[in-house]
Amino acid sequence: MPSRETLFIGERPLTIEDVVAVAGGKVNVALDQDPRYLARVIASHEVLVKATQEQLPIYGVNTGFGVSCAVGVDPEWIAHMPRNLVRFHGCGVGAALCEHDSAAVVAVRLASLARGYSGVRKALLDRLADLLNHRVIPRIPSQGSVGASGDLTPLSYVAAVVMGEREAHYRGAVVASAEALKSEGLVPLEFEPKESLAIMNGTSVMTALACTAFVASQRLCRVAAACTAMLCDVVDGNASHFHERIFALKPHPGQLLAAQWIREDLQYEARASTEGVRVQDRYSLRCAPHIIGVAIDTLTFVRQWVETEINGVNDNPIVDPVTGQVFMGGNFYGGHVGQAMDSLKTAVANLADLMDRQMMLLCDPGANGGLPRDLVAPRGAAATANFGFKAMQILTSSLAAEALKLTMPATAFSRSTEGHNQDKVSMGTIAARDCLTIIDLTETTAAALLLALCQAVDLREGRGVHLRAQALHAFVRKQIEKVEDDRRMDCDIAQVLRSLRDNQLPLG
Repeated sequence: MPSRETLFIGERPLTIEDVVAVAGGKVNVALDQDPRYLARVIASHEVLVKATQEQLPIYGVNTGFGVSCAVGVDPEWIAHMPRNLVRFHGCGVGAALCEHDSAAVVAVRLASLARGYSGVRKALLDRLADLLNHRVIPRIPSQGSVGASGDLTPLSYVAAVVMGEREAHYRGAVVASAEALKSEGLVPLEFEPKESLAIMNGTSVMTALACTAFVASQRLCRVAAACTAMLCDVVDGNASHFHERIFALKPHPGQLLAAQWIREDLQYEARASTEGVRVQDRYSLRCAPHIIGVAIDTLTFVRQWVETEINGVNDNPIVDPVTGQVFMGGNFYGGHVGQAMDSLKTAVANLADLMDRQMMLLCDPGANGGLPRDLVAPRGAAATANFGFKAMQILTSSLAAEALKLTMPATAFSRSTEGHNQDKVSMGTIAARDCLTIIDLTETTAAALLLALCQAVDLREGRGVHLRAQALHAFVRKQIEKVEDDRRMDCDIAQVLRSLRDNQLPLG
């Protein structure tokens, strides 16, 4: 394994950024080595063992699962329960999560179980850490969870890898888990009672996806502000719309920050008088900080809710090493993450809509401050046979429409299932998946808009553009030429999109 910094998991709360760092393979993980902490983990397991020996009824240990909890399990078959739970949940479908997001799932599940209230052995926690450190990452189908009892079906794919079944991402390929474990000198783990249930009965898939969504949404807020500053430059917009006094009088924190970014990008204090410019610009320019600000402020409560979920005990039953009690409850319910993702996806979809409207301003000769229609570069007769960014505007309209369509709240679609035991569920994982899809659409919209803005800078011959426009234009033009005569631009979009997602754009 390559030498990396180690993140200790147990007592210390993890942040979203910690999860993303682990998911990206930037740090190794290990259990907290504090003896008092390790004693709690051991004590929690001992409480469960003692209760089982005393034949106390414990859900999922000596009872059936779900609506079958009223059915007692023959003592001779209790040892079969953990394996059977994993196997009958092996019905996930849909595209698999990428390796990064699957690793985030393992990290988030480890963080919850490592709190020491789940009754699992230290050996199981160490094995989850092994999967991350050796990069034996479960291949997890994206569909099959209703978000309570947690993410049972997708998390069964984590449990399966621990016991050496199904498939894993390993060294750039998808291979049999048993093969990957063997290559790393790891032996499949045989589950004790409740251990597979502890892995599966929690909110870790939706929470992991929420971590990915959070970081990408943060970046999109900054991209949207940078594009707004570029737009103001190239259409001769009225920069006074971003004056700090306006925002001090309605001081939503996100709105204040978005306006500050735009002022800095425009070098507003150093600008000449805005005399002669349009008194009021269209809303997609004038109100951009207000739109971006909603997304920034949404991220504030999203962080709080998601990090509470990362560090919370969200399986069932809960085994308390302090009191010696075993509690059957519903901490696996993903309502907070679901609501956070439904809220965030709406805020991000509005960024897509904003950027699509900004594309329209650029392409409309009645609104773009004298630029050619559709940003066509050729002049004279050649201009009549070229159409520039006309189809790019159609593209962004399509992307924005699809993003807006997906804002229907997934959490409103609870379905009674599993014999009406799971009769009210969160749909949090669907909300998180929707959010990631909207982010993907919005990032692509941003890439197309940035190409159009760089074309506009060229058409202005660089006149009147400021700090951010100069930096972004120079970066893009190192890779992609100005559009002179009509040509395909899908490869251009893909190139800018890669730069955006790899955090290479000079955004300040």
